[in-house]
Amino acid sequence: MPIDPKPTASHYIGGEYVEDTAGTPIDVISAHSGEKIAQVHSATPAIIERALTAAGEAQAAWAALTGTERGRILRRAADIMRARNRELSELETYDTGKPLQETLVADATSGADALEYFGGLAGSLTGEYIPQPGGDFVYTSREALGVCVGLGAWNYPTQIACWKGAPALACGNTMVFKPSETTPLCALKIAEILTEAGAPAGVYNVIQGLGDVGAALTTDPRVAKVSLTGSVPTGRKVYAAAAAEMKHVTMELGGKSPLVIFDDADLENAVSGAILANFYSTGQVCSNGTRVFVQKGIREAFVKRLCERLDAAVIGDPMDEATSFGPMVTSAQRDIVLGYIEKGKAEGATLAYGGKIIIRPGNYIQPTVFTDVTDDMIIAREEIFGPVLAVLDFEEEAEVIARANDTEFGLAGGVFTQDLTRAHRVIAAIKAGSCYINTYNLAPVEAPFGGMKASGVGRENSKTAIEHYSQVKSVYVSMNDVEAPF
Repeated sequence: MPIDPKPTASHYIGGEYVEDTAGTPIDVISAHSGEKIAQVHSATPAIIERALTAAGEAQAAWAALTGTERGRILRRAADIMRARNRELSELETYDTGKPLQETLVADATSGADALEYFGGLAGSLTGEYIPQPGGDFVYTSREALGVCVGLGAWNYPTQIACWKGAPALACGNTMVFKPSETTPLCALKIAEILTEAGAPAGVYNVIQGLGDVGAALTTDPRVAKVSLTGSVPTGRKVYAAAAAEMKHVTMELGGKSPLVIFDDADLENAVSGAILANFYSTGQVCSNGTRVFVQKGIREAFVKRLCERLDAAVIGDPMDEATSFGPMVTSAQRDIVLGYIEKGKAEGATLAYGGKIIIRPGNYIQPTVFTDVTDDMIIAREEIFGPVLAVLDFEEEAEVIARANDTEFGLAGGVFTQDLTRAHRVIAAIKAGSCYINTYNLAPVEAPFGGMKASGVGRENSKTAIEHYSQVKSVYVSMNDVEAPF
C-alpha cells in the first residue's frame, strides 16, 4: 500500500512536529487526480519566531561539535533515507506528480547523496598555516555563518531540502527551511530523519508558508544566509532584500538553456539528450535545454526520430511504475504552459508534436515540440517551465554560439557532437554555469551546480558549496617585538 501523504503536523521545529491552525490553510492538491490529499497551515508570526529562536539557540552548540561528529549524523541520515527510499519516493510523487519511475531513482537518492557527501566532507573543513618573515605566521579558520534560511522550489522538494541543508549543517550552521507552498510535504520528512539520526533539536527546522513567510525569514536580522531555488523574478526580490542587510546569498534560478546538436552527433544519443533536457519531470526543471539548436544536415532526421520516441511515452498514473510522463504540478502551471503554446502558434512556429491538454482528471498535457522557431519568438526567449521543446535551425558553429548566448539567462548548456575538439571549444564559449557534452541534466553532488548572469549567484553541491555556507577568519601571530613609528 502507498503511504498516507497526510503530514503529522504543518511544521517541524526544535526536533518535533508543531501545529498552529491559526495560520492560513494550504491545501495539497494531487496533480494526478485534482483531489485534495493533505492540508498544512502557513506559519504564523509565532511559528516563525519559534523556528528562528530554536535555530539560534541550537547553533553555537552544533558548531562546537567537531566536523566529524556533525558528519556522522549527516551520514546516518543518508543511510536512513536510502533505507526508506520507497516511502520517500512515493511522498515525492504525491507532492509533485512526478512519476514514481523517476522519483525512485532521482529524488530521495539525490538528497541522500548530498547528506553523505557533505557528511564525509565535514571533518576536513580546516584552516591553513601561512608563514611570514621573521617567524611570524597567519593561521585561518573556517567558521559557520549562523542561522541559514532555505527557500525551496516545488519541482524537487526532497532534493532541494537536502542540497541546502547538508552543506549548511556540515559547516556548523543551523537552518530554517521553507518549502514551496505547492509541495510542502517532503521537507518535513527530512527534518524528522535528521532528528532520528541524532541532530540536536533546532538544528534543522521546517515551516510552511507563502511569500510573506519567506520575506519575514529573509529580512530577519538573526538570519545570516538565504539560499533560494526559484524563478528569476522571485530571486531578484529575495536577493535585494538580503543585500539590504548584507546577508550571504545563494540564488539558484531559472534558465532558457541551449542544447546544440551538430550534424555528426549520434542521432539516438542526441534525441535521448533532448528528451532528458525537455521532458523529464514533465519539463519542470530549471536547467532544461529548451532551445534545441539542430544543424540543418541532421534536422529532418532529428525531428522525425524525436516524435517517434515521444510516441513511446507512457502517460498515466504517476504511482504506476510503468508511467514515464506524468502530470504538471498544478493546473495553474499547466495553463501557463498552454498559454505559451498558443503564443508559439500565433508567432508562426510549426507545432510538430503534441500541444494539447490530455482529457482526464489532473494536470495532464502532451509533450510538445515546435519547429521553425526563430530567436525572437517568445517561446525561444522566456522560460516556460513545462514540456515544450523548441527546435531552431543553424548552419555554422560561430553562428550558433552567438545565438546560444543571446539570452539573459546562463544556467546550463549542452552540445552533442562526435568531434571532441569542437565539443570542448563550443562549451568553453557557452556562457552558462552547468554544461554538458554528449549528455544532459546530470547533477552529481560532487560537481558544482549553478548559473551565470540572471540565472543565479553562488553554487550548490561540491566543495564549492562550502564557500557559500562558511566564512574565513585570518589570525596574524607575531613572534617578534612590535615596532611603531612613535
